[in-house]
Amino acid sequence: MAHIDYYFATISPFTYLCGTRPEQIAKAHGATLTYKPLDIMQLFGRTGGVPPKDRHPNRQEYRLQDMRRRAAMTGQPMNLKPAFWPTNGAPASFAIIAAQTAGGDVAKLVANITKACWADDKDIAQDEVIRACLVEAGFDADLADKNMLTSAETFGANLEEGINAGVFGAPFFVTDDGERFWGEDRLADLDAHLAGKI
Repeated sequence: MAHIDYYFATISPFTYLCGTRPEQIAKAHGATLTYKPLDIMQLFGRTGGVPPKDRHPNRQEYRLQDMRRRAAMTGQPMNLKPAFWPTNGAPASFAIIAAQTAGGDVAKLVANITKACWADDKDIAQDEVIRACLVEAGFDADLADKNMLTSAETFGANLEEGINAGVFGAPFFVTDDGERFWGEDRLADLDAHLAGKI
């Protein structure tokens, strides 16, 4: 059985645009999927990346165009300049880690949290927003407060594991045979790889 490690950031627009497709692709191929939220700004700093606000204007403008086009291609609403971005992605990440441990629809939770930021203009660092996303995905709202120390440790470990696996952006998918796929626009390639086509 194939396995996919899904490295992502709760504040990433391209993670939002993935929706629940990573889970759907994994299920279609009988693969397992582990959600590994990480601190994208630390990842950039350690792998040669630059936060969007510090990029050359040409790169910033292209990013916004690309986000607009990808949102249109995926049929998802998107605010290119959300009211609460950037924000602290750690609290929502801790909730996702706790949810994965508890078991349930983690794909829906990730989609809810990223949509809250990129389509609903909500601050995903706020407890009430995280709790609402948990409930909407079928989890207990109190999960946001459980095992926070363990979740924080896992969040930090995800960064180290990601760097060791060759991750430098988000979303980023690493299969158990060492293939790496960076970006929402590479989901079709991940699908093709799992199907044995590439």
